[in-house]
Amino acid sequence: MQLRMEITYVTKKGIKTNFSSDEMSTKAALELAEDLEKTGRVKHLTLLDEHDASWTLKQLRKFLEEVKTEPYHITVYFDGGFDRETRKAGLGCVIYYEQNEKSYRIRRNASVEGLVSNNEAEYAALHLGLTELELLEVHHLPVTFIGDSKVVVNQLNDEWPVYESELSSWLDRIENKIEKLGITPSYEVVSRKMNREADHLATQALGGIEITSHLEQ
Repeated sequence: MQLRMEITYVTKKGIKTNFSSDEMSTKAALELAEDLEKTGRVKHLTLLDEHDASWTLKQLRKFLEEVKTEPYHITVYFDGGFDRETRKAGLGCVIYYEQNEKSYRIRRNASVEGLVSNNEAEYAALHLGLTELELLEVHHLPVTFIGDSKVVVNQLNDEWPVYESELSSWLDRIENKIEKLGITPSYEVVSRKMNREADHLATQALGGIEITSHLEQ
């Protein structure tokens, strides 16, 4: 979750003014807010999340204490490959997250049939990542999804139109699952080199090698 602060500040001489901060992580917001409070000159401090919902410092402290026992700081890398000759697709996803102040990585792939294009395989790979998040019981948290498909990422960001019916169907499935989980998604496109873990998993799936691992980093 990203937060920004709106502050009413009063100097020693009684001059009052308002400030609004840039967005920052919850931990950074808490540290800065507590530091400002120590000055004794902050008369009003409001924390606002991405949905403009307001948080008090007490609520933020409680939230950060609760998420220590739940997955947080979640990033999902995804990639899909499609073999035109065999008409098979390989899906790969890698999930990084923190829980109980420890770091973890999940690696998962799958071989599927019935898809018609590489773009559809990319969508299916992202959906595989969402399924893993559901099993991890991730809910009502921000999640960053990273892939090397400009088509998929730009369509998910509503920057490119979706013309193919099969892609539109995957988009609906993904958005429905995200809404069900209460996830606040952000989507980023990277080079294949930066997405090599998920790419390798997708290639292994096409070769019939199944990978499922869940390890502490």
